[in-house]
Amino acid sequence: MAERIPEGEKQDRVDQLDNWKLEDGKFIVKRYRFREFLKGIEFVDQVAAYSEDIQHHPFISIDYKMVTMKLTSWNAKGLTDLDLSCAEKYDELYKAITD
Repeated sequence: MAERIPEGEKQDRVDQLDNWKLEDGKFIVKRYRFREFLKGIEFVDQVAAYSEDIQHHPFISIDYKMVTMKLTSWNAKGLTDLDLSCAEKYDELYKAITD
C-alpha cells in the first residue's frame, strides 16, 4: 500500500502540478475543457484504460465539454505519490488529445 503524503508536504506537492487543486485536504481536483464533446469522451476512455492498467481509479464527472477528475487513495486515507503521478499522466493524455 502506498503511504500518505504528510500534511506539511501536501500543498507544496500539489502546487508542482499543473492547475490541480487540493480539496478537503485529501483530494486533488482538476477540470479539463474540450472544444468538442467527443474529445472529452476520448480523454475519459484513455484515462479509464490507464486507470484499469494500474488499478487506481479517479472520480470522473462529464459535463458536456468539461471533464472533472478527482483523485485520492482510499487505502491510505488520503493523497499518495500514486495520485500525483496519475495527475501528471492525465495531463499528458489531455495534451496529446488537444494538441
